[in-house]
Amino acid sequence: MRVGPIMAIGGAEDKLDDKVILSTFLQISGGSQARIAIVPTASSIEAAGERYKAIFLGMGADSAEVTFFGNRSDAQRPSLLAALERATGIFLTGGNQLRLSSILGGTPAAEIIRRRNNEGATVGGTSAGASILSSHMVAYGASGNAPKQRMAQMVAGFGLVPDVIIDQHFRQRDRIGRLLTLVASNPRLLGVGVDEDTAVLIEGLDVMEVIGRHSVTVVDGRGMESNIHQVKRYGEISVTGATLHMLTAGRRFDLQNRKVLD
Repeated sequence: MRVGPIMAIGGAEDKLDDKVILSTFLQISGGSQARIAIVPTASSIEAAGERYKAIFLGMGADSAEVTFFGNRSDAQRPSLLAALERATGIFLTGGNQLRLSSILGGTPAAEIIRRRNNEGATVGGTSAGASILSSHMVAYGASGNAPKQRMAQMVAGFGLVPDVIIDQHFRQRDRIGRLLTLVASNPRLLGVGVDEDTAVLIEGLDVMEVIGRHSVTVVDGRGMESNIHQVKRYGEISVTGATLHMLTAGRRFDLQNRKVLD
C-alpha cells in the first residue's frame, strides 16, 4: 500500500497568475490524467467549489467534480461517495473547519478520503481544509503572539498526518500564540503554521516540503516546559524550551525525526 501525497495550504493561494500551489496539486494528482473531487463542505455555499473546478479544468485536469456534502446524510449518498472513489485527487476548500468535522466526521465520506489516500490518491486542503488533515485540528481561537489559556479549541481531525496540528493564515492573522498554546497542552504534537499562498507537501508521512510565496512555522515541543496546567481562565502561559523553525519555499523537514533536511 502506498500512502498518497498530502498538501496543506495556508489559504489565499494564487488562483490567477502562476498558480504554483494549485498546479502542483494537479501534477501530483495525475496531471492531464487527474480526476479531481472538490469538497466545499467547509463553506455553506455550494458554489464555493465551482471556482476550483474551473481552475483545475483550465489547467488540464481530465475531470473535476464538485462533491458537496451539505449534511451527514449527504455523506452517505452513493452517488457522492462514488466521486471520491474514482478521484485521483481530493481537494477540500476553505470555510469553517467545524462544518467539516461535524458534517463529515465518522461518515463513509471521511472513511473513503482516508482510504483513498492510503491507496495513493492525493488529498489536499486550503485554509479550513488544511487544518482538518492533521490528527488534531484547531477548531477556532484568538489571534495574538502570547500564548494564553483558553486561546484555542482543538478537536479531532481526519488524522491523515498523525501527531501534528496544522494552522493556517498563520502569520497574516498572528496565530503563533494559539499554536504555542495547543502544543503546550501536549508537547508530543508538532505544530505547523502555514502562511497564506504557501503550502506544505507531505509525501510518505515522512518528509514535509514547503512550496509557495511565504513561510511555514514549525513548533517542536519535545523540550518544552510550561505552566499551562496552573494558569486559570484566560491568563498568559509561560513557555520555555520550544524549538521554532521558519521554513521558506524549497526547505524540507523530517517529520519523524523532527529536523530540517535542507
